[in-house]
Amino acid sequence: MKNNNREKADIVRPGPSWPWVLAFGCLFMLLFVLFRPKHNQDASTTAMRSLQHSALVAATNPVGAGTSRHSRSKSAPTAGPSAEQIVSDKVSRFAQGHQELVAAMAKKLKIAVPPDMDRFFVAVQTGRWEEATNIFASLQELRRTTGWERGTEVLWHAAAETFGVAEQAHAWPAQELLEYGNAILQSLRPGMAYVGGTDSGRFIPTLLTETGEGESHIAITQNSLADGTYLDYLRLRYGERMNTLSPEDGQNGFTTYLQDAQKRLLHDEQFPNKPKQIRPNEEVRVTENRVQVSGQVAVMMINEQLLQKLLQKNPELSFALEESTPLKTFYPGATTLGPISELHSDAAIPLTAQQAADSLEYLREITQSLASGSDASASSPSRNAYAKLILGQADLFQEHNLPNEAAQAYQMAYGLSSSQPEVVCGYANLLLDQKRYDEARQVAQAGLDHAPENKQLRDVQQRLSRETLRAIPIK
Repeated sequence: MKNNNREKADIVRPGPSWPWVLAFGCLFMLLFVLFRPKHNQDASTTAMRSLQHSALVAATNPVGAGTSRHSRSKSAPTAGPSAEQIVSDKVSRFAQGHQELVAAMAKKLKIAVPPDMDRFFVAVQTGRWEEATNIFASLQELRRTTGWERGTEVLWHAAAETFGVAEQAHAWPAQELLEYGNAILQSLRPGMAYVGGTDSGRFIPTLLTETGEGESHIAITQNSLADGTYLDYLRLRYGERMNTLSPEDGQNGFTTYLQDAQKRLLHDEQFPNKPKQIRPNEEVRVTENRVQVSGQVAVMMINEQLLQKLLQKNPELSFALEESTPLKTFYPGATTLGPISELHSDAAIPLTAQQAADSLEYLREITQSLASGSDASASSPSRNAYAKLILGQADLFQEHNLPNEAAQAYQMAYGLSSSQPEVVCGYANLLLDQKRYDEARQVAQAGLDHAPENKQLRDVQQRLSRETLRAIPIK
């Protein structure tokens, strides 16, 4: 969407050079053999396997469940390029397009492209994964130690996006990557903007939407909105398609958060016996009459405010979200959209039980397909990624006071991935709500075995201790 009252960016992403790409067709087959990802199976106790399996069975086989109209069945094999060839070709075209995008941005900004950045793009295009990784690491170190001028920092975001895409392609089985990305993209309506959070949820749909035959959706991440150079990148990249955030918007978001954090900190100091308003792991302190914040929670709260501002500046544009961390201020106005959510910046929109049931039917098909696949007992990228999607739906159901639907979703997520702290916490808290203390203890302990320093898991363990003590009858 264009806005004639704002500065316009004239950067247009050039299309791929097909003859050049085809020249590497044969090389891609060899590269797949060399660089295809390896799967590691995490060991776990028999009791935890049984509990995880029980959660998956309970979640995917409710009483009266029938065949879903959102079937995720695989198509019959047809002649043509393999999934590995398709993904390799897409990654190469993506890297080439971003190299050309960087050149156009550098020209617009009147700066030079770092030589190693061009070498990095070429390494990704030609499938030299180890070389690409090494060059990218050297770029990161150079950026950290010397500091780049603002314009070069803007170019960095295109390189980081390319590395994220290549890394996901290297880590995922090709067919599973295509299915996951398409599950998200096929949920989007024409013209929607996509906001990805996790590495899988951000980079895989970005890869597919930019190299597919259909519409190329706007694809951004909520995780970097607090970075002014990322806002510059979005302005150059999407300034003709949406109203992007200005430097003033970014500064206002930071200032608003600081003022709010100071009020909440003052409340907690004045009323120590009341529920804390500063969130867990939100690091806020006052030093010499100045509010200082740090840590991921604080940054994500700023990102959340800026995403709200982006929606307000684009009332005619629909946004879909895949969360990295819960963005709870969006929950009252969010609705389900396939495996993700659609965001609304206006008044709260009730999520009905029927909508939740339809979403669960869709998620159940995905879960059953994954449970019956070759990686049914393994911790695989696809299982972890889908578990995170389902967890987001469970949190949304919980916020809309749909506890039964939330319980089914938490069980599905845990049945797929028992090592992710967010998933473990969601399922353990569900078991505590149901007063299933022994199972909750097993789940929480298994989670702490994987991540002993995780604050969320320690909080669950403390809740478990409090509630089990209260449950002991006084003689």
